[in-house]
Amino acid sequence: MAAKKKRRISIKLDMTPMVDIAFLLLIFYMATTTFKPPEARAVELPESHSQIELPDKDIINITVTSLDSMYVDYTSLAVVNIEGKDIETTVRNVSTCEDAYCVAEKILRARAKNLKALVVIKADKDASFGTMKKIMKRMQENGLERFLIITENELESAAADAAGAE
Repeated sequence: MAAKKKRRISIKLDMTPMVDIAFLLLIFYMATTTFKPPEARAVELPESHSQIELPDKDIINITVTSLDSMYVDYTSLAVVNIEGKDIETTVRNVSTCEDAYCVAEKILRARAKNLKALVVIKADKDASFGTMKKIMKRMQENGLERFLIITENELESAAADAAGAE
C-alpha cells in the first residue's frame, strides 16, 4: 500500500518589519555619524611620497592660503549650562591671523587647553616660503618644535588626474 503524500503548506513571511528596522538603523547611523568638519579655507596641497594617518581629534590646524592668509582652527571642550545642568560639549574655534606672531599665540592658547594636541600645517603649494619660514620660526621660539606639514600623495593625485582625463 502506497503512503499518501502530505501536502506542503507554503509559508509566507512578512518582510515589512525587517525593512523598517533596516531603515531605522540607517537613519540612526546617519544621524549619529560625525563627519569631517569643513576646512577654514580650501588649499591646493603640494605633492610628496609620505603617508601618515592623522588622528580624528586633538588637532590644531594652521591653514596658509596661496595669498598668504593664515587661519588657526581647533576644537576645545566647553561647559554649557542648559536648563540648570552643566553639559560638556566641543566647540570649534576658527581664527584669522595677520602675522606669524598671531599664529603662535593662537597655537599656545589652544595647547594650553589641550596639551596633547598635534599641530598640523596645511599650506597651499603657491604660498610664499617666507610666510612658512616665519610661522615655523615663531613656533620654534615658543617651544613648539613638533608639527606635521600636510601634503598630497603623488600616487593618489596621479590616479585622480588619470580618472579625470578619461
